[in-house]
Amino acid sequence: MLNFQQKLTNTFYVVLGLPSTAMGFGLSIQIAVLSWILSTKFNLDIHSIGIVWAAGPVAGILGQPLIGLISDKVWFLGGRRRPFIIIGGILTALAVLALPNIGAINDFLGIGSLMAVAITVALTLDLAINISFNPTRAIIADVTPEGAPRTKGYTWMQSTSNLFGSLAYLAGALLGNYVLIYIGVFVILGFSIIPMFFIKEPRELINTNENNEIVEATSTQWGQLFRIYGAHFFSWLGVQTMFVYIIAFLQQKMFSPDVVEKYKIVQELKQKGVALTDELAAIDKLISDDTGRMIGITFFLLNAVSFLMPAFLLEPLARKMGRIRVHVASLTVMAIGYLIIAMFVHTPLMLYIMISVVCIGWAAVVSLPFAIMSEKVDKSRMGYFMGIFNLSVVLPQLTTSLFIGYFINTTADKSIVFYISFVSLAISALMWLLVSEKKA
Repeated sequence: MLNFQQKLTNTFYVVLGLPSTAMGFGLSIQIAVLSWILSTKFNLDIHSIGIVWAAGPVAGILGQPLIGLISDKVWFLGGRRRPFIIIGGILTALAVLALPNIGAINDFLGIGSLMAVAITVALTLDLAINISFNPTRAIIADVTPEGAPRTKGYTWMQSTSNLFGSLAYLAGALLGNYVLIYIGVFVILGFSIIPMFFIKEPRELINTNENNEIVEATSTQWGQLFRIYGAHFFSWLGVQTMFVYIIAFLQQKMFSPDVVEKYKIVQELKQKGVALTDELAAIDKLISDDTGRMIGITFFLLNAVSFLMPAFLLEPLARKMGRIRVHVASLTVMAIGYLIIAMFVHTPLMLYIMISVVCIGWAAVVSLPFAIMSEKVDKSRMGYFMGIFNLSVVLPQLTTSLFIGYFINTTADKSIVFYISFVSLAISALMWLLVSEKKA
């Protein structure tokens, strides 16, 4: 074991968070690029895009619990999590590389179904991310004691992930989404493979407290776990709705009414294979380029403003006030921010300001629940329970893709995207109040 791991230095926490950062970078690329490519390059409507996004959660339902269960029991290449992180990183990089080449893959294979190829690529990407995401989170619980050190592990993990996620969206906004994809391939490979040679995993999973004293294994608290699963489900239902369908909101709300009406004509003509006039082609390019840039800036701000929050705001507050209280307060701010966007936002600047507010909820959603959940289960089965916990992420993704997408597609006012997000986050905040806080 290297000295920085033995002493639990800040450098160790950064290195420990890099594999999860790699998967988060891949997810950021998927969020920034997938809907944009399918809408602007391949002319799929919102409902069809939702069906493509549904492929990923289907992979996660089976993938994460299975990988978690297996990784709890095996020892290979000097670790139980290491092989899955490395293999998953390689597969994720290859799947990201396939995103801009969906059309070329379809032509090369002669399948004749763009939707089938898009679903296959999305499924491969999400399955690869799921293979690695579970072990990248479980390994933090494996190598940190319960209490503040483990909370610090998950909050630093997310601070690092948010930093690089923000850089991903910034690269997409400034350099273009295609450049982002090729940068991402190298980041994902480097961050998922190299750190694993500097982290030593324990051969036996032993429960320890903050003073590294061996303590009795935690009995699995199923009642509390189900409350956590339910509360986290609604958090992700709101977040995922915004991630996938914000493009519909932007296309309707960020342009003048006459441009929006002409863009509807553009979409209808492109779906019928009819050539566009010069005017309509110009509008098509305008909305395509501008929405891609706005999505990049929006998600850049979401991550950039929040990258310091988990480690330097949420973790210190959690030590003083308790993780549940901090989490509920963060979700409440996020819900109110979504409501304001739905009711009042109609310019990019207003959107960017409000996204900078709701980022506190995003910082909490992707960090605190892991620390809370990890102390309510037996550490020797952490991978399995992380996989089960992931169902509270993938099931809302599936719900968003299969049902909410159809509803949004048939609703005239696309502000409904953020109304749904507001209601979901508000329900989540109330449900988290039913979860008990472990006493120090």
